[in-house]
Amino acid sequence: MDLSFVILVEMLYAVASLVLISAGLAIVFGMMKVINLAHGEFMMMGGYATITAVGLGVNVFVAMLVIAPLVVGLIGLIVERLVIRHLYGRLVDTMLATWGLSLVFIGLATMIFGNTTTGISTPIPGFAVGGYQINGYNFFIIVVSIVLVIAMYAILRGTRAGLIARGTMQRSDMAAALGYSPDRIYMATFFCGSALSGLAGAVLAPLVGLVPTSGGAYIAEAFITVIAGGPSLIAGLVSSATAFGLVNQIFTFAISPVIGEVALLVAAVVLLRAMPQGITGRFFKDKM
Repeated sequence: MDLSFVILVEMLYAVASLVLISAGLAIVFGMMKVINLAHGEFMMMGGYATITAVGLGVNVFVAMLVIAPLVVGLIGLIVERLVIRHLYGRLVDTMLATWGLSLVFIGLATMIFGNTTTGISTPIPGFAVGGYQINGYNFFIIVVSIVLVIAMYAILRGTRAGLIARGTMQRSDMAAALGYSPDRIYMATFFCGSALSGLAGAVLAPLVGLVPTSGGAYIAEAFITVIAGGPSLIAGLVSSATAFGLVNQIFTFAISPVIGEVALLVAAVVLLRAMPQGITGRFFKDKM
């Protein structure tokens, strides 16, 4: 019974981590069709923003949930105004530009923070379940992911701003005809996607040692999760994160964590071969 509970928690944690890692990219790539190869570096900057704020005496939860998303969101806003807005509709150019930005961010982070591993301790202690030890911080990540998904759904489905954003991504000419500025809506959407990336990096910072190249560890899983999810933003994000999280943990417990990562990649290849349009291209077609 104790082992079953531990496995359940770890599976939920794996799914929640993928949701967190991929949420910002789901907004930027899934809605805006911008291939942001600097997504991992936005997460890295969220981690460094958290560590810096905590070092200055800010409460760790305020640093993770408020300061880091705002800082990275503002950086994303600058990037969108200076670079991305000139490249909408040019996928290859956007990909090259964001790849260059990722190198710039890595270089700047190395100059400012050095190339040594840094981090902060988890603010929630672990506890024992029978003969097993569970990281209490995993529950925090699960809760944050659930709240994030609910908030994204509520905003995109139940608010005027969300409706305008979704409509603009589909038909910017119609939005302009109705008196809305697609330029400002794209700007605000990229800000939100960047802020979510910063939030992910901040929340995961206590679990990993942070170096300027840490973003590379997230980019592949984030793109796999978003692409495999298909056209429906939230349903695709949750369904693909659930599928890959479960595969990863099953093989991790059965064999090893390395095999778990390999199994995730193999599962992604098989899924995209069987369903080229993603999970929501085949199922949940009417879901958002």
